[in-house]
Amino acid sequence: MQQAGTTTPEAQLPQAVEPRNPGMALDMDWVLRAQANRSAIERRAATLPGRRSVKKAHQAAWLCKAVSCIDLTTLAGDDTEGRVRRLCAKARQPVRADLLETLEMGGLTTGAVCVYHDMVPAAVAALRGSGIPVAAVSTGFPAGLSPFHLRVAEIGESVAAGAEEIDIVISRRHVLTGNWQALYDEMKAFREACGQAHVKAILATGELGTLRNVARASLVCMMAGADFIKTSTGKESVNATLPVTLVMLRAIRDYHERTGHRVGYKPAGGISKAKDALTYLALIKEELGDRWLMPDLFRFGASSLLGDIERQLEHHVTGAYSASWRHAAS
Repeated sequence: MQQAGTTTPEAQLPQAVEPRNPGMALDMDWVLRAQANRSAIERRAATLPGRRSVKKAHQAAWLCKAVSCIDLTTLAGDDTEGRVRRLCAKARQPVRADLLETLEMGGLTTGAVCVYHDMVPAAVAALRGSGIPVAAVSTGFPAGLSPFHLRVAEIGESVAAGAEEIDIVISRRHVLTGNWQALYDEMKAFREACGQAHVKAILATGELGTLRNVARASLVCMMAGADFIKTSTGKESVNATLPVTLVMLRAIRDYHERTGHRVGYKPAGGISKAKDALTYLALIKEELGDRWLMPDLFRFGASSLLGDIERQLEHHVTGAYSASWRHAAS
């Protein structure tokens, strides 16, 4: 993260076209060498919020960057087409027009809209012409325990309905039992079922037991062709955390150094405050560099984060905080 007085990110840079990760053969030697020093990882994560701070115009620019990387999400049992249409309208215009005009950030949109399969047609229709992709959660989300052929078929149905991104959930049991071949084969089948749609592999890190398992699962999913690796479904008791993020980012960096292929990262669940978004962006910048600050390689999985960011941007422009209800997501 840049300090005040230095350059700020451009939230509206044209999105780069990154070649997809084609995957590779499962390298068990590499997987089993992956380790995680918990105490060192936790020390590094604990110091980050206090070491990185941005203020005023620089903070506003970074918050606009965060907006451009949000997968604006609704994954509730009572979702309706009307709610999804309102969410898509918010994705098209995530921050009040007068604020964006003052900030000179016209054209700002979120990175995607993420919904259940049944809501994909409504989201596609509402976003037509915007360039904002629809992401669908799939493969028996959130538990991933439905029959395998149904999980694969669900991917195909969502792609046929117009989803350009598919967020799949892995079988946690493969990680917990160390069955890395089974995890690789499963992820590879999901990637193939996605066709041209990009696939985000949700590891459900809060249920994997150890940071070492997180590191190994990250590598296996990337070897099988994942375009993104994602922390969580948002439904687990523990979702995105900075230690888990650090482990996954270093797995991504290792994979890129060895293969030349860039894989994206998506923290999801529990990120609801603008200050937390800034911390995650700082960690991305430090560990992976500026290229990973583009929406094709970094997303926040969030529903309430946008409201707090808009509130902070209004404070920057007007000098006063408004009530949170003035910035509802839908």
